[in-house]
Amino acid sequence: MDVSAVKRHKPDSPARVIAVINQKGGVGKSTTVVNLSAALGENDRKVLVIDFDPQANTTSGFGVEVGEDDPSVYEILAGEATIEDAVRKTSAEKVFLVPASIDLAGAEIELVNADNREMMLKNALSDYKEQFDYVIIDCPPSLGLITLNALAASNSVLVPIQCEYYALEGVTKLLDTLAMVQARLNPDISIFGVLLTMYDKRTTLSNQVAEEVRKYFGVRVFKTVIPRTVKIAEAPSYGMPVTQYARYNNGSRAYLQLAKEVIRRG
Repeated sequence: MDVSAVKRHKPDSPARVIAVINQKGGVGKSTTVVNLSAALGENDRKVLVIDFDPQANTTSGFGVEVGEDDPSVYEILAGEATIEDAVRKTSAEKVFLVPASIDLAGAEIELVNADNREMMLKNALSDYKEQFDYVIIDCPPSLGLITLNALAASNSVLVPIQCEYYALEGVTKLLDTLAMVQARLNPDISIFGVLLTMYDKRTTLSNQVAEEVRKYFGVRVFKTVIPRTVKIAEAPSYGMPVTQYARYNNGSRAYLQLAKEVIRRG
């Protein structure tokens, strides 16, 4: 699909490639990818979303269906398609998607003996990413070869952390993985931001977790927090971002505010 007709907001600036990652599941990772991307689009930024999770929650969250003959990110890794072949327009303004399918689950094993196996996504993106202001990659909840591909292709990492028990569980291992990637594969990568999700200001637990995360990560924690709302949870079942499903919901406002904070960080 030709996406060049949609002009970039800042044609001379390099694309910020953000891997959204947390090996702990259920933290609002795919929800954040869908809704932050849509909010950035509403702020006149052109966004390419890559669903790199075999569960394909980001793909379904945008209401995109992948037919048997439709290329997905799996075919890109297998060398059977390009990103241009697979990219799809979403219902969100200025947001384009490279969808995932269950086939991606087998890629981890199939890539083991491939040359430059950690660099396949980076090579596939190459110059194509420069059509966009942001490339946002939804990583699987693991630290395997698929995730390493995403980190090798990115210059930024966004870590969603839910305001619940064991919020920081596994964070040390994630930071160790980032340090390894920085040393061996991608010296340019760094933590762009840490996002508090599923926040309920009425509970002591949410406030305690938020305080603990801010103490641990400091200024890298976004000021915006994502509340726990029914509308955010419902929106994926309708195949649309919460900004479209429930425009004036607190969840919508939070993601629109987050987009402005992301843009301010550059």
